[in-house]
Amino acid sequence: MSAIGPVWGAATDIGTRRTSNEDSYVAATPVFAVADGMGGHDAGEVASAAAAGALARLAGLTDVTAQDVQLRLEAARARLQALPPTLGRSPGTTVAGVVLTEHEGRPHWLVLNLGDSRTYRLQGHVLEQLSVDHSEVQELVDAGHISPEEALHHARRHVLTRSLGAASSLAVDYLLVPVEHGDRMLVCSDGLTGELDDSLIAGLLRSRPHPQDAAESLVAAAVAAGGRDNVTAVVVDAPRD
Repeated sequence: MSAIGPVWGAATDIGTRRTSNEDSYVAATPVFAVADGMGGHDAGEVASAAAAGALARLAGLTDVTAQDVQLRLEAARARLQALPPTLGRSPGTTVAGVVLTEHEGRPHWLVLNLGDSRTYRLQGHVLEQLSVDHSEVQELVDAGHISPEEALHHARRHVLTRSLGAASSLAVDYLLVPVEHGDRMLVCSDGLTGELDDSLIAGLLRSRPHPQDAAESLVAAAVAAGGRDNVTAVVVDAPRD
């Protein structure tokens, strides 16, 4: 692994319309992740905190595998299953992120995704979404029934097909991506992507040299654009040789 580790920044905001922040995140080498809780006040906060807390136990480890991540998420789900039925709606959460690891002797990003929080990679001027939304509208887009532009305003755009909850299966997507020089990774909740399009996101990522400035600028821009949901962003720059 590189002698000079990754540099990162993180920011979160309650937004303009919510009464609590149901987003949680972890940013500690080698794991950088965002969880967006569901189920209303208390339930969503508990679920996202359980996911982030479980993944935080990977901090400081090397050569983390998808199986290691899966075990931590299974522990989070077990915690949710043990909760008393006093939180109202069943608690659940999205989880998205990257883990810096090694594969076949070279650094890789292990991308993980469950739900509609997202992971992007900025390489030069190109912003690429590495995660795939687990949502009803994404399935409609994939089937050719609606366009990506129509999906942005579809009435069911917030209906998820996968999440981490007490009763759900853990069908997590994993993807290994080689680390490239100059990689800047963004992990965010849908409170960011619901307010800012990819071109605005890419512009802010390119124009802020330090990841903390980038994360704060992204969150502030999403809040200024409406802030209809909680907004969280974690920005990670690849290790340097």
